[in-house]
Amino acid sequence: MTEEDYKEGQVILIDKPLEWTSFQAVNKVRWLIKKSFGIKKIKVGHAGTLDPLASGLLIICSGKFTKKIDTFQAQVKEYTGTFTVGATTPSYDLETEIDQTFDISEITSEKIEEATKHFLGEIQQQPPVFSALKKDGKRLYEFARNGEEVEIPFRTVTISEFEITEIDLPKISFRVVCSKGTYIRSLANDFGRALNNGAHLSALRRTKIGSYSVENAVGIEAFEASLPS
Repeated sequence: MTEEDYKEGQVILIDKPLEWTSFQAVNKVRWLIKKSFGIKKIKVGHAGTLDPLASGLLIICSGKFTKKIDTFQAQVKEYTGTFTVGATTPSYDLETEIDQTFDISEITSEKIEEATKHFLGEIQQQPPVFSALKKDGKRLYEFARNGEEVEIPFRTVTISEFEITEIDLPKISFRVVCSKGTYIRSLANDFGRALNNGAHLSALRRTKIGSYSVENAVGIEAFEASLPS
């Protein structure tokens, strides 16, 4: 790949490491391209944020292809991951400490399979308060971290596939295919409620965006190795 190729536009499939922000991954890719070709400026952006506590497919666009970012963001996404039942957290994942615990002795595989049916098709979902969505000019997580109450409107999302792949309580492994704007953390919290219990997201990996698969993505180090030195 040449400097001109990256300026004209490339779709770069990165397997984002755990604990990296999407912003860090974009910055690293941009820096590597600039360093490799000795250029001062190039447009680089990502098509859909992936939380630091999630790994997997991050589509990064360079040059003129940054104009296509909205198209990629609108595509259907696939995730795999793990819910942990019997406990909730304010952020619905491992970013915050457990705030409530529940007895899971009544939870059966039949009840788990039955609960998935509540989430297929078009559903109403409330985004987590620990999210980057804006309200009144502030990020929701800013309200949350300041201990401020904030009303978050529900939004319509679509879940086209929701499959339980393994049950090893308190862990429940899943695969889900969903529309843009779906929060898997919120799905975890709502799934716990559907079981008359509590749950939070304890692992997440994005495996597909539209026709793009994480199987064809590379790690940051492999991307660096692919560039001219």
